[in-house]
Formats: sequence, C-alpha cells, structure tokens
Amino acid sequence: MSEELATTGASKPKSLTENTSQLWIDLGPILVFVITYNVLYRIEATKENAIYVATGLFIVSVLAAIAWCKLNRGKIPPILIVTGVLVTAFGGLTILLHDPSIIQLKFTFTFAFYAAAILFSLAIGQNIWKLFFQHIFNLPDRIWKILALRWAAFYVLVAIVNEVLRYYYNEANGNFDVWVNLRTLLTYPAFIAFALINTPIVLKHQIDDDKDKPSEAPGA
Repeated sequence: MSEELATTGASKPKSLTENTSQLWIDLGPILVFVITYNVLYRIEATKENAIYVATGLFIVSVLAAIAWCKLNRGKIPPILIVTGVLVTAFGGLTILLHDPSIIQLKFTFTFAFYAAAILFSLAIGQNIWKLFFQHIFNLPDRIWKILALRWAAFYVLVAIVNEVLRYYYNEANGNFDVWVNLRTLLTYPAFIAFALINTPIVLKHQIDDDKDKPSEAPGA
C-alpha cells in the first residue's frame, strides 16, 4: 500500500514510533498478501486456494490499518479510505467469483483512479495533490501543479506496467505467483526512486513559514 501513499518527497521529521507505525500501515497489508500467498502456494494442500486466503487476509489487514488510524490518531487519511474501499471491493469479488484476475485489476484500477483524480482536479481549477500534502509542505501553486502532473503521469505508467505483467503472468497460464512477486519487487523501488527524484524540487521551493512571520518587538 505504500505506493498508493507515496508523498512528493521529503517530509517533516517524525518520531521513531510514528515512522514505525506508518511503515506498518503502508507496508503491512501488502506484505501479509505476498507472504501468505507465497507460503500457501508452496504447500500442495493449500496451493489451489492460496490466492483467495491471501486476498482475504489482505482485506482484513487494510481494514485493521484503517481501524488503527481511527483509534490512535483520531482520523483516517483520505487515501487510506480509498485504498480500503478498493481492496475490499476488488478483493471481495475475487473471492466471491473465484477469479484471481480481479485482484490483479485492482492495482491497475487504483493507479488509474489516482491519475484520473489528479488530472480532473486540475481541470476544474483545483489540485487534489496539494490538498493531500499541503500539511507537510508549503510550496508555490506552480510547483504543486508540476508535482501533481508528474505523479499523475507516473501513476499512468505504473498502471500500464501492471497490465503488461498481468497479461504475461496470470492464473490462466500458471504464472500468477510471478506476478505477485515481480509486481512487488518492481513497484516499491520505483515509487521510492520517483519520490527521491522529486525531492530536489520540493526542497528548492519549500517556503519557510518563519520568514513570513513578523518579528517580535525587542524585549517582548
């Protein structure tokens, strides 16, 4: 899930506890999915149903992450809500219809949805990317627009890559396990690398709030 929560680059310092918690929220559900599938797929007795058990635990893990945020932070990040809805919908259909290709489509749909949401917001004179991350960064509107367009393009690219992988590696040709692992190995490093690529523009144009504050009178 971390690829769906990737930010524009560097963020404000957080405590070790906050960073650890966020890491589990971002990576926990997808790790549960990948590890569960790989373990069960290699056991003859559970091989046939590995994807359905893994998908079920994926749904539970995402919902658990949402519940944790609500209980410990008092609010749920909008992106996590969207992720929860998509994972539950596509995962539920995967299990109900017994069709592994649906959970594969979930990732394509998610990335395409994010790209469409960003581009639509820009088309109506808004910037959803700024809305999500303005509490972390203070940037000029021009830079927010550049970042939004960059990430929209990146989401489109990742969606296309997932479709290519889904075409060549699926349950029908017996290579679904390759998709599970290859998608994970390619996607996460790609998101980290792209976030790092965008870090310089964020740091260069970050507006220092302190500079905008009037100085206190001597002796105040």
